[in-house]
Amino acid sequence: MTGTHRTGTPDAAPAHRARTQAHRARTEEAATPVHHAGTEGAAAPVHRADQGDGTYRNPVLAADWSDPDVIAVGDDFYLTASSFGRAPGLPLLHSRDLVNWTLVGHALERLEPADAFAAPRHDGGVWAPALRHADGRFWIFWGDPDHGIQQVSAERITGPWTAPHLVKAGKGLIDPCPLWDDETGEAYLVHGWARSRSGVKNRLTGHRMSRDGRTLLDEGVTIVDGDRIPGWFTLEGPKLYRHDGWFWILAPAGGVETGWQGAFRSRDFTGPYEERIVLAQGRTGVNGPHQGGWVRTRAGEDWFLHFQSRGPYGRVVHLQPMTWDGDGWPVIGDRGEPVARHRKPAVPAGPPPPVAAPATDDAFPGGRFGPQWQWAANPRPGWTAEHPGDGLRMACVRTPDAHDLRLLPHVLTQRLPAEAFTAEVGLALEGTEPGARAGLAVLGDAFSWIGLERGGDGAVRLVHRFAEPVARAERDAAPARTAPEGRARLRVEVSAGARCRFQADTGDGWRASGPVFAATPWRWVGALLGLFAAAPPGRGSGGTAAFTGFRVT
Repeated sequence: MTGTHRTGTPDAAPAHRARTQAHRARTEEAATPVHHAGTEGAAAPVHRADQGDGTYRNPVLAADWSDPDVIAVGDDFYLTASSFGRAPGLPLLHSRDLVNWTLVGHALERLEPADAFAAPRHDGGVWAPALRHADGRFWIFWGDPDHGIQQVSAERITGPWTAPHLVKAGKGLIDPCPLWDDETGEAYLVHGWARSRSGVKNRLTGHRMSRDGRTLLDEGVTIVDGDRIPGWFTLEGPKLYRHDGWFWILAPAGGVETGWQGAFRSRDFTGPYEERIVLAQGRTGVNGPHQGGWVRTRAGEDWFLHFQSRGPYGRVVHLQPMTWDGDGWPVIGDRGEPVARHRKPAVPAGPPPPVAAPATDDAFPGGRFGPQWQWAANPRPGWTAEHPGDGLRMACVRTPDAHDLRLLPHVLTQRLPAEAFTAEVGLALEGTEPGARAGLAVLGDAFSWIGLERGGDGAVRLVHRFAEPVARAERDAAPARTAPEGRARLRVEVSAGARCRFQADTGDGWRASGPVFAATPWRWVGALLGLFAAAPPGRGSGGTAAFTGFRVT
C-alpha cells in the first residue's frame, strides 16, 4: 500500500522515506482535528460500539455513513462517506482507534454545478468518495453520476479545501479511487460505472494520472471486466492500493443487499487481475457486507471498514480484522465472515480514547448549527440568522411546495443515529403570516412531521401531517390542537425497525400524536430527521421559527 497506508515493508523507496521525514511535522499538524463548540461530545452516544473491556461490537457507526473510506495519518484515522445531494458534503470523521469516531467537519461546502443541486437530489451528487493522503495533502475523489469525477484537496483535514476540480467529465462515472505509487513515482486512478447513466456496469476502468491529481494521462482501459468472471455481477466501488509488489483492488459485487467483498491483484496496473471473494455474509446476519476501505495501523495491524445496508437506517459501518493467508491474499473478519464483537485495534501507549460517536445534540450557539446537520440541497442566504444567544432561527421560506417536504431544499437534516432513540426539540413560531409552519420531521420516500402552523385567524395550532410515497401532498395524521403560547416541545420516539411515534407538549404535558408509523428510506439514502420552516408564496417575509435544545437520548 502507498500514499495513504503504511506497509512497513523494507522495499519502500528511499525517495518516499525522505518525503515522509520531510512532511512528518507538517502532517502531524495537518492531522489535528478541531471540534464544533458546544455540540461534539456533549452527551453520551446513543449507540456505543466500545464495550469498555477492550472489545467493540458492530456496527461501529450505527448511522448512514454510506460507502465509507478510511486512511491512517500518524496515529489518527480519518473517514469520509457518500453525502449524495446534501450540503455541506463529504463528511470528515476522526478516530484514534477505529471504534470511537467524531465528526469534525466537511470538505465540500456546496455541490457543483450549483444549479443542478438547487433542489433535493437523493440519487445524485457525491457517490462513494475515496480519501487519501499523499505528497503532504489530503485528497478526496468522488463520482457524480451525472457530471463526472471530481476532486478536492487540503493541507489540513480541517481545510481550507480547494474548490471542486473536474478530473474526468462524463455520465455514469462513479466510485473513483486514486493511487500515488511511491515505489515508481507514478499516479493512477480507477473508477466504476453506473448503468443508469451510461448503460455500462460491472466494469472497472483504469487511468494513469498526473501526480497533482488534476489530469488523466491516457484514454483509460478496462482493467477488470466483471462480465468475464463467472457468477460476478454489479462490480463497483473499487479501492486501489499497492502492497507487497502487487496492485490491489478491493471492490464489492453482487449488490448492496446480498453481495460480497472481492479482492483483485496484478503485478501490472492494467492487469491481468486474479480475483477472490474475501468477505461474505456466510452464517451471520450481516447482509451484503462490502464497499469500504483497508487501513494499517502504526502497530502493523490491518483492518477493513465496510457498510451493511439496513433499510431506513441507511448503510451502517462495520469494522473487521484483516490478516493475510499463505498465498498472500487478505482474510477479512472471521475466516471471511463478519464479526459481531472483537478486540479493539492496538493503539499507542497512553490512556485509551474516550467513548465517542458523531454528535447529535445541538444547542445552536449563536444561531449556528453543528456539523451533524446538512441541508437537503445547496443552501441560500437568509435561511438562518445568527444572533447572540442559543437557538436556531430559521426563516419561513416562501415556497409553492410547502406541503411536500421532500421537495424543499431548506430542510436541515441529520441521520438516524441508532436503532432506537428519542429526539426532542423546542419550537416557537414567530411572525404573523397565515400559513407559516415549522416542525420536526422524519423524511424518506414517505414523510411525517409534527409542528406549529399559524391559521388565517392568527391562532397557532399544533399539527401532525404525513404523506405516503406516492402522495403528492400531505394530509392530517391527527386533529390539530391549539398552542396558546405559539410554542411547543416536539419529540419523536424511534424503536427497532424504525417504528416512529410523535409526541408534543404545548404547555399541558407530553401527549402522543397520531399512530405509530414506519420510517422509509430514500433512493440510496436512509431516512433522515429534519427541521424546517416554510410559508405560502407571497411578498415580503414569511416570518421566522426558533428551534432550541435539540437532544437525542
